[in-house]
Amino acid sequence: MSYKIVVYVPLENADDVREAIARAGGGKLGKYSFCSFSTRGIGRFKPGEGAEPHIGKIGELEKVEEERIEVTCTNEVVGSVIAAIKQAHPYEEIAMDVYERTEW
Repeated sequence: MSYKIVVYVPLENADDVREAIARAGGGKLGKYSFCSFSTRGIGRFKPGEGAEPHIGKIGELEKVEEERIEVTCTNEVVGSVIAAIKQAHPYEEIAMDVYERTEW
């Protein structure tokens, strides 16, 4: 079984997150490693009371240029990859999706 993980991260932290993913075993395709795909976009959010935002201020709408990073990984490393993302990511709340992949 394999998975696709999608995570959104500020541009200045994208390389660190990609590196953490690869070191945890994500992004391997056959004889290749450190494989990922990224697209850029704008993330929007407003930190609420009690939040400790990495970027922005409580109660103010914020816009941040972010990368959407997509990687694949096996069942054996999916937990390690998710843990590595959480460790390397600067946000206290991480927008991340994990999808089970259909094998070809």
